[in-house]
Amino acid sequence: VIFMDVGGKILEDCTREEFFNNAEARQPRTKDFLNKILGH
Repeated sequence: VIFMDVGGKILEDCTREEFFNNAEARQPRTKDFLNKILGH
């Protein structure tokens, strides 16, 4: 998974498992995104 901010800067570049299963290790912007989508 490659997760970028609005300006196109790469914030995360990791496996799907790392991205979705270890949210606490992610950047603050990524954590915010995951908190919004994983609740659905």
